[in-house]
Amino acid sequence: MFNAKKFIKLLDNQGYCYKLHEHPPLFTVDDSNRLRGQIKGAHSKNLFLKNKKNKFFLFSCEEFSKINLKTFSKSLGLGNVSFAKKEYLLELLGISPGSVTPFALLNNIENNIDFYLEDKLHESEYINFHPLTNKATVTISSNKFIEFMIENNKKIHIFSSLNETIVKTYG
Repeated sequence: MFNAKKFIKLLDNQGYCYKLHEHPPLFTVDDSNRLRGQIKGAHSKNLFLKNKKNKFFLFSCEEFSKINLKTFSKSLGLGNVSFAKKEYLLELLGISPGSVTPFALLNNIENNIDFYLEDKLHESEYINFHPLTNKATVTISSNKFIEFMIENNKKIHIFSSLNETIVKTYG
């Protein structure tokens, strides 16, 4: 299972260009705005969700995007979704609350968690995610992020929060 140190080593071994920013633990978007300093690029909020059939979803959205889970999940045909319990975070992604990140999908070997990336993040030059800990942030170009996820066998649905639709799929 990956932790922050193993993940950073993987980025290095695969030759990805990124910037690592260490900071106090960030648990919320408000914490992030207050404590992250001046880190370039788009910042995210990450929602780990499940439906009543125990299907799991990870949504990475621009930090200020308003997502209506009820209408959004209906438009994408996901069923009724709610936030997954912290036990599932640890079991399926190997992380704790506050550290939710698409990079934790590396720990989901079965690839049975659907990943959705908001188009606002996809279209940004740089994006920021925690590296499996909320005590740091990784800045990486959006294109390299997509490349990294595909190289590591992760499927990515790009979605529009405005139109509540999938606009593109990678992987």
